[in-house]
Amino acid sequence: MMRIFGFGLLLWFIALTGFAPGRAQGQRDLKVEKDTTPESPAPARSVQIPRSYALVIGIATYKNLPEQLQLRYSERDAEAIYSVLISPEGGNFRAENVHTLIGSKATLANMRRELEEWLPSAAQEDDRVLVYFAGHGFVAQGQAYLAPYDIELDRIAQTAYSMHGLGSAFGKIKAKCKVLLTDSCHSGAITPDADVQTINRSLIDLTRSVFSLTASRDRERSFESPDWGGGHGIFTYYVVRGLEGEADENRDGIVTADELAEYVRSNVRAATSGKQNPTSDRSSFDPNMLLAYVPARAAPRESPPPRFGTLIVEANMDDVEVFLDGKSVGKVHKNQPLRLPGLAPGIHTIRGVKMGYEPDGPRDEMVYPGQEKTVTLKILIVRRRNKAAVEAFEKGLVLYTKGYEDNYRKAAENFEKALALDPNYSQAALYLGRTYNALFEEEKAKQAFRKAIEIDPDYLEARSSYAGMLLDIGATDEAIRQLTFVVQRNPRDAMAHYLLAQAFRLKDEYARSIEAANTAIKLNPNNPESYLWLAESLRLSGEYEKSIE
Repeated sequence: MMRIFGFGLLLWFIALTGFAPGRAQGQRDLKVEKDTTPESPAPARSVQIPRSYALVIGIATYKNLPEQLQLRYSERDAEAIYSVLISPEGGNFRAENVHTLIGSKATLANMRRELEEWLPSAAQEDDRVLVYFAGHGFVAQGQAYLAPYDIELDRIAQTAYSMHGLGSAFGKIKAKCKVLLTDSCHSGAITPDADVQTINRSLIDLTRSVFSLTASRDRERSFESPDWGGGHGIFTYYVVRGLEGEADENRDGIVTADELAEYVRSNVRAATSGKQNPTSDRSSFDPNMLLAYVPARAAPRESPPPRFGTLIVEANMDDVEVFLDGKSVGKVHKNQPLRLPGLAPGIHTIRGVKMGYEPDGPRDEMVYPGQEKTVTLKILIVRRRNKAAVEAFEKGLVLYTKGYEDNYRKAAENFEKALALDPNYSQAALYLGRTYNALFEEEKAKQAFRKAIEIDPDYLEARSSYAGMLLDIGATDEAIRQLTFVVQRNPRDAMAHYLLAQAFRLKDEYARSIEAANTAIKLNPNNPESYLWLAESLRLSGEYEKSIE
């Protein structure tokens, strides 16, 4: 699908006290401008990540727009941005500091509240603020607007969020560093090229004192397609890949503004055959500005050439989870390859996993600059358990279900025996983790849960159980990361949603806790813990009568 205009992915990074205001194939823009205050000598580089806040907005299905104007991947894009922001190998934002407005939550009222009240009140002088928007953009009476979920086309000025308002909101945020990513587009059936130019120009005009990375030139459109990572806006796909470390050209573990700009620019241009041209001005921003910290990427080797290659992953079965360099990049299906462009030249590890089968890989695959390479994953061997291992596991399971310390210790011995006999027995590792957790031996439990996930990375039950233990020991951020992985792959996982309700309650994010608890109750009305966290969050948010109900 072609998305009419690309407010591009506008990435604004405001340094110091600079003023900042206020997506078939679809469409998006990058321009860099710097604060005019005198430059001071650059200090020695050190990895210092400021306290950070983010608002992530994504709308694909609009309440009042006709079918032909609905988008496909905006909400998926927003989820990808959220995941990379809260990752310790990425944005390094604390989970409670990243608010999301996805789908029907992204109303005009909610956007105003988050942009004009929450961010200005939360962020302080030395903090970092990021706002991401994926969805439509429109023009009314010569003014450009971002389209919330409840926009009305005959009342755009009254029901959309104006660029002027965005500029004003950003100006009230006290943070030293501000980033705005807008991957906006709309259908060509309703917006002519002249309006595309108006929108892109409005974005540029709002960033006269900031670092801006614009997804396309004035009259260009930004694109979305299933060809990028299973379905993304092209611009957001490359931004996420870049922040995950692919843009770290010199392999020092840091993704700088210059690296991300060059990575996104070259890859978007190549992917669209020159139809979409991100732009940036190297003279107008600090090229060493830190955008992501990815220490796992650091390596004492020479920098690869500044060109990129593509892996096209195919599989003989549906629902095969693909891991690239140890990170999940999505699922591949039998007749639907997974395309992974924008990879740095060199050796990458690929692994395909499917629950109940032996994995294919990990194995090394060479990526060549400017070339596409097809990788075929073959999931062939059903895991067959060692008979003695199964017997030990079942004996341990009986003991585990009886409860009490003595039974737990005997159960742990049997699960350990099962794993020794069959090192790929992920269920034994899961229950070993649960057993040690029941014994309050958290370090052993953590090792066992991680073993279960290492054996079967798509073992969602293991990830949820691990998250539950993490909540018990106060590791709430990592729990949220594990649970986010689960619900993105299975939105109907009631256990994950009720654990998210608990996690957000512990983070004092009552609205998000209430939303997660209501989802859990809808999926499984018989789980009392979901009602507990719902009532608790309602009470703490001042809705006393609802909490009593």
